[in-house]
Amino acid sequence: MNPHFPKFQKIILHPLKFGFFLLQKLPAAWMAGLHMKKFEVEEAVVSVRFKWLNQNPFKSMYFAVQSMAAEMSTGMLAFGQIYQRNPSVSMLVVGMEAKFHKKAVDIITFTCSEGVLIADTIEKALSSGEGQTIHCYSVGKNIAGETVSEFWFTWSFKSKTSKH
Repeated sequence: MNPHFPKFQKIILHPLKFGFFLLQKLPAAWMAGLHMKKFEVEEAVVSVRFKWLNQNPFKSMYFAVQSMAAEMSTGMLAFGQIYQRNPSVSMLVVGMEAKFHKKAVDIITFTCSEGVLIADTIEKALSSGEGQTIHCYSVGKNIAGETVSEFWFTWSFKSKTSKH
């Protein structure tokens, strides 16, 4: 586990600092209205409200906005584990799959509960010196608790060891 995770967690859970983080690193997520609802080592929860700016022609939330929120629920768990690491670790989405079950027309909350597996994969990348991948699941539910969409992201991690 990354000893710097708690420092990153304080940034992400502070609404003003999180907003600045999004503006600086992920401006599209800020424009879409993504909010971090929970951020622990084990689990991250991201919500997004259906609104005019993120709608599709069918009067529901655009699939790319749902994908962005789902990806953030997995990616922030990874980013928290690589934050201020030495040696640093690169991370990249190398695959994605999705299923859509219902129209997204209210607040959709995306949850990824694979933080420990993500941390273990990053540790393996660091200890082995070889790239590692992990498939992460995020589920999006509406206010009624019904599953709206499901996402599977494949993340790749690689240690950036110095070359002298």
